[in-house]
Amino acid sequence: MKYLSCSLPYGSFANSLASLTPDAEEKPAISPKRAYVTMVVLCYINLLNYMERYTIAGVLKDIQTFFHINDSTAGLLQTVFICSFLLLAPLFGYLGDRYNRKYIMIGGLSVWLLTATASSFVNKSQFWLLALLRGLVGTGEASYSTVAPTIISDLFTGGKRSIMICIFYIFIPVGSGLGYITGQGFASLTGDWHWALRITPIMGAVGLILMIILCPNPPRGAAETHGEGVTEQSSYLEDVKYLLKNKSYVWSSLGVTALAFLTGALAFWLPIFLSRARDNQKLSDKLSDSSDSYIFGAVTVATGILGGALGTTLSRLFRDKVPNADPLICAVGMLGSVPCLFITIFLASASIPGTYVFIFLGELLLSLNWAVLADILLYVVIPTRRATAEALQITVGHLLGDAGSPYLIGVVSDAIYSGNTEKFDSLKYSLLLCPVVGIVGGVFFFITAIYIAEDRKAVQQLLGEEPQPPQHPAPEPSVELSNRGNV
Repeated sequence: MKYLSCSLPYGSFANSLASLTPDAEEKPAISPKRAYVTMVVLCYINLLNYMERYTIAGVLKDIQTFFHINDSTAGLLQTVFICSFLLLAPLFGYLGDRYNRKYIMIGGLSVWLLTATASSFVNKSQFWLLALLRGLVGTGEASYSTVAPTIISDLFTGGKRSIMICIFYIFIPVGSGLGYITGQGFASLTGDWHWALRITPIMGAVGLILMIILCPNPPRGAAETHGEGVTEQSSYLEDVKYLLKNKSYVWSSLGVTALAFLTGALAFWLPIFLSRARDNQKLSDKLSDSSDSYIFGAVTVATGILGGALGTTLSRLFRDKVPNADPLICAVGMLGSVPCLFITIFLASASIPGTYVFIFLGELLLSLNWAVLADILLYVVIPTRRATAEALQITVGHLLGDAGSPYLIGVVSDAIYSGNTEKFDSLKYSLLLCPVVGIVGGVFFFITAIYIAEDRKAVQQLLGEEPQPPQHPAPEPSVELSNRGNV
């Protein structure tokens, strides 16, 4: 009987997916050169997706002045975008597990380009149109964010695939940070915030052309089947039932939801919070209106790269000793960010430089999670259900996370401000919701750590592999193994 090598223990990051492919030499479904070219294109478009998403936050003060809107109405812009994103994600997840994924992404990105461009031409009486178009922009991002990770998982095998997923997800914070910088930069350069919304569609058109010409649609599950792919299909209801029985997937998705709430609220409100802190300290100067978007964007880029690399390193370092290292890393990142957020919120009224130090530390700890969480999903869910798993995680994460958090923070801020409190103070107290949610998210990841080893074994057995037998009786995995005909 052939067992998996003990050099590939559960919990490894760089080798987490390698444990699903025991043979070192596998025939790739797509040539290595084309796979790397595809990876570059997908990362470029992922960068643009998150640049576009947070461009609005970089020029939020200008938009509030232009339309004469309060905090809660401003927060609604992000909420409308995320709502359309999450409502369409299940549809694209269903399609992504059954139809040509390249065509799905091309269609979605085309809608994104058209609506993002149109949103840059609204006038002062058309705030409703800006909100509507922002919602439609979510169509393109829903198609891409749901499908692209599953294509990467079918282009690369073993530890190389984990590293590629890590690189792909590093572009989330990098793109977010560049969104602040390019948004405020073009607004300052042209004297009109509308131009901030035009740069990403221009760059996106290039990405769409590159995708049409260069990107393939590899067979699903190619990495686990030596390039042959998995063709068995199941109904959508069967897919959902499978995922709901997967405790690692359920609890990690709840952790993702807490992370999305936290990062969505902070990404949208921190630049304007810091601007108000400057005003509160009488530090306003000619650069103050734009400098916080630049600095916050640079911090987001730096912490995204460093945090992703650090998360990978920690996972590889502890994989031989700690089978459930990945969710524990996520838990430590979430809980470790909580004191940094508290200090950030209360230090802003006294020291802007000191505040940026703790923003850096908090974002660094949160950025440990992105690539690790993506890897968890891929090794606890079978290939033919990964797009559906991505879609449902996106839906729940955004619905209960960053779809409402910017708006909720704005509503609380306006409610406090109505009591004759300074705008800076009202926003400060409303932001206290973030560290509370961070604590809850850390608990979710600790619970994930209880189940992850067994759920990973379940995936190996469903794929016809034989994991190394345990020395002692193991608890039943949270994913049913008997009904293999539905896989």
